[in-house]
Amino acid sequence: MTTTLRPTEPLQRGADGGLSRHYTVCVNSRPVGAIHLKTHPAFGPSIAQIQDLRIEEPDRRRGRGTVAALAAEEVARGWGCGQVEIRVPGAADPALRLATALGYVHRNRGMEKRLGTTAPQLPPGSRVRPMTEAEFGPWTQQGIVEYARDWSERGVPEAVARARSERDHEQLVARGLVTEHALYSVLEHDAVPVGVLWVEFIDDKAFVYDVEAYEAFRGRGHGRSLMLVAEAQAIASGRRVLGLNVFAGNTPAERLYESLGYETAGYSMYKSLL
Repeated sequence: MTTTLRPTEPLQRGADGGLSRHYTVCVNSRPVGAIHLKTHPAFGPSIAQIQDLRIEEPDRRRGRGTVAALAAEEVARGWGCGQVEIRVPGAADPALRLATALGYVHRNRGMEKRLGTTAPQLPPGSRVRPMTEAEFGPWTQQGIVEYARDWSERGVPEAVARARSERDHEQLVARGLVTEHALYSVLEHDAVPVGVLWVEFIDDKAFVYDVEAYEAFRGRGHGRSLMLVAEAQAIASGRRVLGLNVFAGNTPAERLYESLGYETAGYSMYKSLL
């Protein structure tokens, strides 16, 4: 039997040069699933994403998903992509095993926590306040370097990672501190700044975009306090789910989030096509 991809639409071309196309997965012309291939919306046309790979239940465990993924990789090569990324749901162990067997490497994972209705309390001596304009500029500048390094250390070409970091920085600076959809906070302990927190509110969820205890104050529980602040801010906004992203290899952060009750929502994995 032959597994192939049949396009269900013309190749879609975005104004930014992005490409996208939906396919039906077929076995001897019989539809057995679907797949969506597109270039990365954040990193640009050099990186492709496999999205919504589905094989219908009667045809699972027969290698259909493996062949479909490999066929999508060939399409991505034809588009000029040097890398492909796939998102695996946190509870989909078979899909995670498949991606690993195909040579995909864990880059980062999304985690979420369901919140109650009572905001947690900070430890004695700790308090949170809004970030000031004087603090905002240096924080965003430092973020360009750190954010680009996080991506480039995990497979994203350095120039691509830097371009994304600078683009995100420009958007952040353009909107400034005042926005109804975000909070920028500084944690103080005994009146000394010890860390920063950036929380965004998107639809019915809150997301931690940046959380960092300053280097001189790490190992003292301030990272946990910052996450408690994030929970309190989410609850105050009426959200009951708090999400975040953690990069592969950041073991201290992973342990902290797991100890606070966060669960994996999905894995982002990548593979070189060169």
